[in-house]
Amino acid sequence: MLRRNLLHARRYPSMTLQVALIPVFLLLLFVFVFGSALGSGTGQGDRTAYLSYLVPGMLLMTAGVGAVPTAVAVCTDMTEGIVARFRTMAISRASILVGHVVGSVIQTMITLVLLIAVAFAIGFRPDASPVEWLAACGLLVLFVLALTWLSVALGLISKTPEGASNAPLPISFLLPFVSSTFVPVDSMPSWIRWFAEYQPFTTVVETVRGLLTGPGIGHNAWMAVAWCVGIAVLGFVWSLRLFDRDTR
Repeated sequence: MLRRNLLHARRYPSMTLQVALIPVFLLLLFVFVFGSALGSGTGQGDRTAYLSYLVPGMLLMTAGVGAVPTAVAVCTDMTEGIVARFRTMAISRASILVGHVVGSVIQTMITLVLLIAVAFAIGFRPDASPVEWLAACGLLVLFVLALTWLSVALGLISKTPEGASNAPLPISFLLPFVSSTFVPVDSMPSWIRWFAEYQPFTTVVETVRGLLTGPGIGHNAWMAVAWCVGIAVLGFVWSLRLFDRDTR
């Protein structure tokens, strides 16, 4: 199942390229177009300082964007009848979903490496030890895994691939913008600050930011892990129940 999904990504690269290029485009846009204004307006300093602030959040946004092709691929399998053919074979039902999840995690991590390479090319210089890099990578993998299982469930409840492509958008775009990805939550109005401070994107962003650039992690680390584990368990259980229901 994993090999099948990786072959699909290679044969139909348009979605994969779109997922890879959108975060890179947003990174360049916010650094070179809005960087000076946002950096000085939020107290981050010049464009280079804002780049250091922005990169950890963009890594999380990349993970959110990577959820879209997963939902579309799962919905396509469910609506085009291939799952009915798989049911006649001596394979585990769970392997179909696990193949999607592992393939999506691999593709998203490759995209994260690309984003980090572009960030280094334009001046990103993190102040992190090998242990901190390892911890940040581990948290990113856990976050990607959690969003991927949730996107599988969203793909299963969608009736068409077009609907599946829209289902993860609140996670991919809305939550990152209402978080500390682009500006500190302290700069937001009080009526939205409480939500932005404790939602999953902010806690994970602040943890990764603390590990890579050194402003400190505080209470965000355990909250980030708790959010990731909770979302992963929710997506896993929800996906299996939906899949068993749809394949009876």
